[in-house]
Amino acid sequence: MKQKVSFCSVCQNITDADPCAICRSETRDRSMLCIVEEPLDIIALERTRGFRGLYHVLHGALSPVEGIGPDELKIGELLARLQRDEVKEVILATNPNVEGETTAIYLTRLLRPLGVQVTQIARGLPVGGDLEYADEVTLARAIEGRREMP
Repeated sequence: MKQKVSFCSVCQNITDADPCAICRSETRDRSMLCIVEEPLDIIALERTRGFRGLYHVLHGALSPVEGIGPDELKIGELLARLQRDEVKEVILATNPNVEGETTAIYLTRLLRPLGVQVTQIARGLPVGGDLEYADEVTLARAIEGRREMP
């Protein structure tokens, strides 16, 4: 198994074929690119069946305390990909922690000058969660990410 598994040359996901099945798919919206920290994040997003674009895996998040800077992540590959592909929107789906937010801010500043729309997934309350147990940041993000009722 170890010999068959590698990183997709396009999205950096773990795969047994290069490019991976998602990157090879003709039914995917190639104008949308979702940036995630780890390969497992793709699995979680795919389970929702709500995203039909492509992905890019950073393999971590910026963390100066741990010595993880931009050069340790797959940001160079992302920039090269944006130059050759027809991406119109980049969706940042980093984790809602200090490292994930730092990475999202860094990527936003890096990508906006390239002329792509940069968005971030909404943050908020989990289904079944109680307001009284949510922290202030989560509640503020839930308010910010609100949408009109259908």
